[in-house]
Amino acid sequence: MTDPTDRLDVIDLMHRYATALDTRDWELLAEVFTEDGATDYGELGGINRGPDAIAALCRGALAGLDASQHLIGNVTCALDGDVGTASCYFQAQHVIAGADGGDHLLVGGSYTDELRRVDGRWRIALRTLTPTWSSGNPEIFRIGAERLAAAEPA
Repeated sequence: MTDPTDRLDVIDLMHRYATALDTRDWELLAEVFTEDGATDYGELGGINRGPDAIAALCRGALAGLDASQHLIGNVTCALDGDVGTASCYFQAQHVIAGADGGDHLLVGGSYTDELRRVDGRWRIALRTLTPTWSSGNPEIFRIGAERLAAAEPA
């Protein structure tokens, strides 16, 4: 049976991930992963290895938006010593006010994680994103990336 304190720590880990995305705190985002951590975001971003690469991908996807809000729910975990697995549902709202085709893209799905405790804190060793539905303007990420590129010095 998973220790209740560890379960709460894993839920906190999931919330730190979402908070890092929405506050654009790329250092916090890097901290939720192990040093060799990886993500598999499939069609939404492919495979990325290492906290810096993960943060760079997320920055590229989100920094050009006006806002985002990632909500986490239905967290489950199975922990054994210093390793474990977890999963959760997510809904992620992505916003660019006044975008051609609509202001919003809402994506829902799940994350499946392999976890490792490092220096007393749970971290994500591998996060797999599985989108199951979306609603709204599918061009939001492209428009945001173009805005970000235009805003960065050449």
